[in-house]
Amino acid sequence: MSNSQHPSFLPTANPPTWLGVMGGGQLGRMFAHAAQAMGYKVAVLEPSADCPAGQVAERLVQAGYDDSIALGQLAALCSAVTTEFENVPADSMNLLAQGSFVAPAGSCVAIAQDRVLEKRFFVDCAAKSGVLPAPHKVIASLEDIQAIGDDLLPGILKTVRMGYDGKGQVRVKSREDVRAAFDSMNGVTCLLEKMLPLAYEVSVLTARGADGQSVVYPIAENVHRDGILFTTTVPGPNVSAECAQKAQDAARAIVAELGYVGVLCIEFFVLEDGSLVVNEMAPRPHNSGHYTIDACVTSQFAQQVRAMARLPLGDVRQHSPAVMLNILGDVWFEEGSGGDQQREPAWDRVLALPGAFLHLYGKDDPRRGRKMGHVTFVAPTLAQAQEQLRAACAILGIAA
Repeated sequence: MSNSQHPSFLPTANPPTWLGVMGGGQLGRMFAHAAQAMGYKVAVLEPSADCPAGQVAERLVQAGYDDSIALGQLAALCSAVTTEFENVPADSMNLLAQGSFVAPAGSCVAIAQDRVLEKRFFVDCAAKSGVLPAPHKVIASLEDIQAIGDDLLPGILKTVRMGYDGKGQVRVKSREDVRAAFDSMNGVTCLLEKMLPLAYEVSVLTARGADGQSVVYPIAENVHRDGILFTTTVPGPNVSAECAQKAQDAARAIVAELGYVGVLCIEFFVLEDGSLVVNEMAPRPHNSGHYTIDACVTSQFAQQVRAMARLPLGDVRQHSPAVMLNILGDVWFEEGSGGDQQREPAWDRVLALPGAFLHLYGKDDPRRGRKMGHVTFVAPTLAQAQEQLRAACAILGIAA
């Protein structure tokens, strides 16, 4: 489709052009910063009054994500609406689309928030993407557990919906383990995925415009701890040129097949034999893409603004090697302390490190395991950025 079929929502001073975001978390906050820098006003729909995005947006519509009156208000105010988390009801996105341009569409969100639909899509798309998901089986009953083939174990049992940051996942070695885990999840429909010989994990950040144009960022190599992203390194030290090309080509095929508009993150496993397996996708900017704020010409959040406003997509060139460190609430507690005694981390010492960019999300309640911010280190060489990461971990009491 040509741009003439999709007129842009240009930022205007009077009256202002409004962009809406479903969700009030840190991704919405960083989206708001990017949109405001480009001349837009931002409205956030979120049930919580004191949310990271609501603190910086020009308007907070405090309501549930399925509140039809609030959705109507958001659609009437905003030229375009997006989402900052994948579990927003797809029906709400469809309702918003009756009055605003919605990116991504509810149909895309629906696939990404249901593991069965997501895996089915990946399989159907494999002829074009060249990449398959891990072998898997839907577990919805005790009969399904009895029918598990030996080749699927050991594996990981995942709830079909509402899983993120390692939640709703249990490692299983036997059918008895699957049965116990299935019971512990109250018998909700699950997906059993075969555990594969994993070498490392990568994520591919891509964006697609309403005109079909797409861009792909450099491949990010990720390390997780306890199911939560720990570090993202770009360029990935283990990623070969061949692997990067295959992952980027797969991402372009997937985003095109979805008919997606906006920023999409696709996570891949790279196996010990070098082969690529597609894991899951997030229909929004992603934690592993935060490095783009400080290390790329166009951040993932500015890219989301461009896509939803139907503007030309931005340059994804990375100007500096980068390492991003997630900051969890744990660093507010004394190392080795099991108690509740908190102290403010030594941000002055972290910021004294060359190439350090601190991003805190405006959350006033540090809790262990809660994402509170991130630090990105950029440097002339990747080795220098990694050195600053290690120094920051020592300052913050994080085991590197």
